[in-house]
Amino acid sequence: MRSIWNGAISFGLVTIPIKLVNATESRSISFRQIHTEDGGRIRYRKVCELDDREVTQSEIGKGYEDADGTIIPITDDDLAHLPLPTAKTIEIVAFVPGDRIDPLQMDAAYYLAAGGAAAAKPYTLLREALNRSQKVAIAKYALRGRERLGMLRVVGEAIALHGLLWPDEVRAPEGVAPDTDVRVNDKELDLADALMDTLGEIELEDLHDEYREALEEVVAAKAAGEAPPEAPEAAKPGKVLDLMAALEKSVRAAQESRGEAGAEEEADVRRLPARKSARAAPKEASGKKSTSTAKKTTGAKKTAGAKKSTTAKKSTGAKKSTAKSAQGAKKTTGGAKKTAARTTTAKKTAAKKTASRKRTA
Repeated sequence: MRSIWNGAISFGLVTIPIKLVNATESRSISFRQIHTEDGGRIRYRKVCELDDREVTQSEIGKGYEDADGTIIPITDDDLAHLPLPTAKTIEIVAFVPGDRIDPLQMDAAYYLAAGGAAAAKPYTLLREALNRSQKVAIAKYALRGRERLGMLRVVGEAIALHGLLWPDEVRAPEGVAPDTDVRVNDKELDLADALMDTLGEIELEDLHDEYREALEEVVAAKAAGEAPPEAPEAAKPGKVLDLMAALEKSVRAAQESRGEAGAEEEADVRRLPARKSARAAPKEASGKKSTSTAKKTTGAKKTAGAKKSTTAKKSTGAKKSTAKSAQGAKKTTGGAKKTAARTTTAKKTAAKKTASRKRTA
């Protein structure tokens, strides 16, 4: 591939000689302007308005028109000595994640070819550094008479340069979106999701320019003196009166075009009700509980009754034991009191007897 610009990449103290090669090409069919009466070519002639004569390309140069209409000649030598470090250098100024670049800024694309054997090592170093960091390089460079902004990224085994528009060259999307308050419900979003899933993904390599192919058929037919092929009847787009119906039809059409079975049934997307647990007990028509449930309930009641009875018996027995203990304690206390009284009486009787003997003596 022929290079369109020679220079170097510069980042830090590293310099990589490179050649700039177009990474894209136009495949569109171009037309010439002709005179409809006789088919003669219509050409534009470059005429000097002072001499009123046609001039050749070698006589044409560049000039800047001042505000007062004065033309200031600018030569290629003047442009070659611009006071810019990027005149012949792609100067890398930063490394950033690729998602920081707005696709709106993307412009023309180029490949950077290593400029000789000496450039192989630093070229490979930059490529591998970009690969490992998962970043892109932001650079400034001069091309075709002006300084430009660019992005360097790895494509296969090569480094590609994407021209970028300056941030102030991208217009803000003011006044583009609908200025009315529009609400989208969940049902519409579900259908839109179903349509997106049905259309699925596609390999970009499988896409081709059908317009160009149709145009080539027309040119071939005209060249052979034949009537051009008739265009297939295109469906006329109607007004969308029911968005839901349009989405449902789109889903069905997409499924049918892919040969999916049951396209009509699957196209109608609805939210399914929440499913009940499979472990839930089945309901009976009579409303009665099942025998096993009744048995379990009866058994539970019996067990509860047995537990209550046992507890009651234990409580009654404990109360009786406590009462007997209390009665026994009362009897013991009463007996002790009687014994003490008897002892006191005996002592008094003995004292009286002793006193009577003393008197008699």
